Amino acid sequence: MTNHLTIRKYQSILLTSYLILFSLPAFAASLPEIQGRGRLIVGVKDNLRPLGFRDANGNLQGLEIDIARHLAEEILGRPDAVVLQPVANRDRISFVIENKVDLTIARVTATASRARLVDFSAAYYLDGTALVTKDATVQQVGDIVTRKIAVLNGSSTIAQVRFALPKAQLVGVDSYEQGRELLESGGAAAFAADGTVLTGWVQEYPQYHLLPSRLSTEALCVVMPRGLQYDSLRRRVNEALARWRTSGWLKQRGNYWGLFNP
Repeated sequence: MTNHLTIRKYQSILLTSYLILFSLPAFAASLPEIQGRGRLIVGVKDNLRPLGFRDANGNLQGLEIDIARHLAEEILGRPDAVVLQPVANRDRISFVIENKVDLTIARVTATASRARLVDFSAAYYLDGTALVTKDATVQQVGDIVTRKIAVLNGSSTIAQVRFALPKAQLVGVDSYEQGRELLESGGAAAFAADGTVLTGWVQEYPQYHLLPSRLSTEALCVVMPRGLQYDSLRRRVNEALARWRTSGWLKQRGNYWGLFNP
């Protein structure tokens, strides 16, 4: 009886170990693996003008798309050696961890909690909270210090606006579309949100304009896998970004897409 119990216990341990082993997530490819495969897989946005969006023909365009293609040229010698994988906001980090993409370039800011899971490149663009308005009398932040400002409910923008404009009246909305409707109806003088998103908004609705000052600064970075085996990949990405900044390529592409301070 004892032997049978021992065998069953041993079989149970083996089964548990097997399940744990094969339920663990895979990890992103190393630089040699990417080079052997001949293509770089990058998570991008496809609905966030001007960072990553589809043009009238359905083709992916934008600053982050340019960066992904330029990295493919850097690593594999061809800008078309890239697979652009659209990702939802909730998947931007997990897709790198789960081996669904090699890198993510999808308006991701580095945070302490995210840095426990993945690594981040040097910044390729400095984003931040901006203000957009349709009111021609509002040309600078000082013009709305006591007026109504729309903000997304639950967003970090709320604290930033309260800190910078403590006398402003904040009006919560659940979406960018609701924010635009509020501005159209006169329910708010301005809408505070991410500068890159509002830049795309102004490009789509030119009757609006961005105020020149930002209320905060946030570095947008490439999401990269953690681990010693990925050192060469991370180094290659950071070296490329540094070189493109020095040469002016990042600034030129940022200007092309209508962004400020790339």
